Amino acid sequence: MQSPAANPDYRELAQRIKRLSRELGFQRCGISDIDLGADEAYLREWLAQGLYGSMDWMARHGDKRSRPDELIPGTLRVVSVGLDYGRGDDEAAWANIADGERAYVARYALGRDYHKLMRQRLQQLADRIAEEVGPFGHRVFVDSAPVLERALARNAGLGWIGKHTCLIDKDGGSWFFLGEIYVDLPLPTDQPASAHCGSCVRCIDICPTQAIVAPHRLDARRCISYLTIEHEGAIPEELRPLIGNRIFGCDDCQLVCPWNKFAKRTDEPDFRARNALDKATLAQLFAWDEDEFLSRTEGSAIRRSGHERWLRNIAVALGNAPTLPEVVAALKSRGQDGNAVVREHVAWALNRHLS
Repeated sequence: MQSPAANPDYRELAQRIKRLSRELGFQRCGISDIDLGADEAYLREWLAQGLYGSMDWMARHGDKRSRPDELIPGTLRVVSVGLDYGRGDDEAAWANIADGERAYVARYALGRDYHKLMRQRLQQLADRIAEEVGPFGHRVFVDSAPVLERALARNAGLGWIGKHTCLIDKDGGSWFFLGEIYVDLPLPTDQPASAHCGSCVRCIDICPTQAIVAPHRLDARRCISYLTIEHEGAIPEELRPLIGNRIFGCDDCQLVCPWNKFAKRTDEPDFRARNALDKATLAQLFAWDEDEFLSRTEGSAIRRSGHERWLRNIAVALGNAPTLPEVVAALKSRGQDGNAVVREHVAWALNRHLS
């Protein structure tokens, strides 16, 4: 990393960074040091228990995830930011989940992929900092490297890690994205956030697959977000009925969290629902061929799942849907699909309706 050319007042600079972050559209910003020793021990234990499923990349980088200065030598501080994506539609989301003919897509994935928007704004923030202090060493991250972003954000005062493992801000709930700038500036740090879950276990109780096996401990192998987005191949048969109509991700633990009554609704144009994904039926989405899937999901986080996983997930949801002519017809339309995994899930789903 390069060192700053100037010798700034770092306390004033830290306040300036927070003001600049708000000007760029971030709702929260804080600064932490790089000590993640306790979180490193937790991560090692979680990995040792195999709770990461097939996400080998979680273990691939050793301790770099919990040691920012080993990932980016020279790092002294981390600037963490939060960007709201709340829609203020919790009742509509619950109604969607309860309607077996409709598809449920996690709220964060209804619009454009947030990564590009956040990365651009973070780079703008870094450029503005450079205008203040001259060239300085930094790297911008938005889910793009082995970073313990929730622990860093907690230490920066943005919120605490809830029992569902999401970050919660007592003044803004949990519907927000995280991003970071690793910097070589000795900025003053903020006070870490204190936890306020208390005895509440609503997120643990609501999880459809009981993936939250203990407070703050998620078994990814049972998590619907993992199963529908990260997991390749067949979804374990015993978990399929529990997935309901959730075809890309799951929000139940956030929807039930009482702190989200303080979540702020955002009208960020990039996060508005595309392709009527907040209203679409399973049969409509199952009819997308690969070209239509690629066209409709351009610039969307959904594209990362690929068409085959998209069809696999919808087949499971159709298997959980009411036995209606349009549901059965949709499944039969792909009974001879060219992908073996899709065919197997369609056969399972049809068997639930026709047996």
